[in-house]
Amino acid sequence: MLASTLILFAGCNGALPTPAGNEFDIDEKLPVITLTKRGVVADMNEIAFEWKPIGQSGADGIKIYRSIGESNASYLIHTINNRYSTHFVDLDVRPDTLYTYAFRSYKGDRVSNKSKEHRVYSKPPLPSVAWIYAINGLPRMAKILWRPHKSENVEYYIIERKTIEGDEWEKVARVRGRLQAEYIDTDLKDKSTYRYRIRVQTFDGILSTPSEIVKVVTKPLPPVVTGLTATTKLPKEIRLHWNKSSYKDFERYYLYRSEDKDGDYELIAKLYNNYFTDRIDQDGAVYYYKIAQKDIDGLESKKDASVVMGATLPKPLAPTLQDAKFTGSAITLRWIKTDPRSVKYLVEREERTGWFESKTKKFTTSQTHFVDKALLPNTKYTYRIYAVDKYGIVSNPSNEVSISVEELKTNIQKTKKALKETVQKVKKETAVIVDDLSLENE
Repeated sequence: MLASTLILFAGCNGALPTPAGNEFDIDEKLPVITLTKRGVVADMNEIAFEWKPIGQSGADGIKIYRSIGESNASYLIHTINNRYSTHFVDLDVRPDTLYTYAFRSYKGDRVSNKSKEHRVYSKPPLPSVAWIYAINGLPRMAKILWRPHKSENVEYYIIERKTIEGDEWEKVARVRGRLQAEYIDTDLKDKSTYRYRIRVQTFDGILSTPSEIVKVVTKPLPPVVTGLTATTKLPKEIRLHWNKSSYKDFERYYLYRSEDKDGDYELIAKLYNNYFTDRIDQDGAVYYYKIAQKDIDGLESKKDASVVMGATLPKPLAPTLQDAKFTGSAITLRWIKTDPRSVKYLVEREERTGWFESKTKKFTTSQTHFVDKALLPNTKYTYRIYAVDKYGIVSNPSNEVSISVEELKTNIQKTKKALKETVQKVKKETAVIVDDLSLENE
């Protein structure tokens, strides 16, 4: 009967407890409360009572007094205003604590003699799981295993976590179901230490003591890749090489590239080999590289430990056009070799016959001079010289020179005419002098 009626009663009804002194107005005729044979049932956070009926006694109800531990100070904790009531449940109870109870019936301001005192220990706290285990070395996660609790009243497992630096336990999960036996905590830091413990919570809200504490160390990042090198003297490519990884969980290399040392790096290759050729269709291109390795769990090593610069072979230096002469039937060009890489030269000739009519022609030579005989009248020629190395890389153009064939011919003719006139004048003057030296009349 007691078990079926305990839920009908609660503890203090929100009333403040009243100290019990010696000022009671005792009525000897009021019945003394006597508990039934099994009149006390104790749990962790509640204690229930059942007493023999006093409904025919004329009392108004029952008053309940309580002290905690070995204290002699007893307080009124509840008043039942119905003499037919035979049950009370004290809900204001802490686990594993001694309480002493006494009962009095009352009518108006008078009370009965005190009942027998009942010393009751609340049950100790609900123990947590008996066995807990943690798996170390997982990537940014921790796996917690435990043996299901033996109590069928368990509704949840409360997972609590604390970092090695922290002082407070943090509730990270509530796992529902008594037969559940694992929890995986994710989004943790690399190579970090965490502590875990478990509490159980029953369907009626009882929370257990903490379990044993287990420690978890998450998996560290893969080691940094070392020995990264990059070439600077190859045509239109940069070859990279680095030390081969011996990491047991190695999965792949990740190569990054940027145009600026401190700029944004772009992933350009995922590799299994410890070398790579970056083909670049540009002379003198400069790039910066970083290398990392990823493991089978997707963890990537730090890539900022070393940055290397690579470059493609630059263009050879342009030659210096030194001399251009027109001989009357040809134009002769001479230039200076300015780069030891030069193995041949391109002579670029632009011929212009009008304001809008022009065409370009290129000649190849291994010499540092060139004679152009294929000249046309009324044409202006502009020349530029390019150096070419053994890889076929062409330099920027040299300084240029422009020659107008007609102007040169006219200048030459004028020069010849002026020279002829000069010669004739000299001859004439010489003849006069000779005439003046004649001795015929002497």
